[in-house]
Amino acid sequence: MNKEEVRNFVKARILEAGYTMSEVVDVLSTDYGWSDSLSNFSAKLGRGSLRYSEAVKIANILGYDIIWQKRR
Repeated sequence: MNKEEVRNFVKARILEAGYTMSEVVDVLSTDYGWSDSLSNFSAKLGRGSLRYSEAVKIANILGYDIIWQKRR
């Protein structure tokens, strides 16, 4: 996935889960000690610099599991 695809994927999952970006940032800040800045979060998505460990935390907030499955 390129940067834009990652950003769009994460934003789509946030919306599908019924959250706003601001709400996710609030939970990340409260539960995981992240910055409470929406602009920082948006910039991270825009740069494509989201770490795997961060993606796992976001998935947890949204009620998703990240599953690795061997290709067939």
